[in-house]
Amino acid sequence: MSEVTVVASPGLQTNVVNWLARSWVQRTLLTLILINAVLLGLETSAEIMAVASGPILALDRIILWIFVIEIALRIYAYRLAFFKDAWSLFDFAVVAIALVPASGPFAVLRALRVLRVLRVLTFVPSMKKIVGALVKSLNGMVSIAMVLGLVYYVSAVMATKLFGQAFPEWFGSLGATLYTLFQVMTLESWSMGISRPVMEQFPYAWAFFVPFILIATFTMLNLFIAVIVNAVQSMNEEEHKDEIDAKAQVQQDLLLQMQQLQAELAALRAQLPSHNKE
Repeated sequence: MSEVTVVASPGLQTNVVNWLARSWVQRTLLTLILINAVLLGLETSAEIMAVASGPILALDRIILWIFVIEIALRIYAYRLAFFKDAWSLFDFAVVAIALVPASGPFAVLRALRVLRVLRVLTFVPSMKKIVGALVKSLNGMVSIAMVLGLVYYVSAVMATKLFGQAFPEWFGSLGATLYTLFQVMTLESWSMGISRPVMEQFPYAWAFFVPFILIATFTMLNLFIAVIVNAVQSMNEEEHKDEIDAKAQVQQDLLLQMQQLQAELAALRAQLPSHNKE
């Protein structure tokens, strides 16, 4: 019996892997995720829940248990490899949170069950690629954020000293100034709401606000975009690296074959005069 189990297990495991990878299974799971997203939205409406709370909660529970079965099958199919994949761990955590009891010390985690909708990222390759690019670009984004934080802090200290006494509500303290500059950085009512009133008492205040906006908003934002675009481009190059290497190998093989043909032709040409002489 033990020998049969050892032999049959890999075959069954392979069958489960192949079954999970089938397109109709993936499409079904994606459809269930979208339906679950609609159900979670309907649960926020008191009027709808008063009329159809039973069917909505029942369908939500059925979909949840389908997800649980799917995760269990994936753990069985991939074994330890499942826990080495970040996306698989994300799916596991999202489904596990949804199983937290509605009462008790961890009941607050039930609010996070809406994260099940984010499983769409796992099934849509283009979205998955974007998230991967964001994660890959974290190092560059952290460096840019540190530079932005330094500019932000220096600007806040300057603005507090320059405008704090005249406008204590906006620049009276370092914290208030940081919040005001954040509003300016987002370009939300920065001109008519903040800059122009300050310029009425400090005519040259534009010399502070304009460079701050150019650096903090436009320059840094473009740097963030550049880092993300570079990460996406690098991922595309890595994905097509095998294809590029395969094409290069084919070209190399063709070149070698052409060189061999040239060598054979040269050898034949060298033998022709001797035959003519005979």
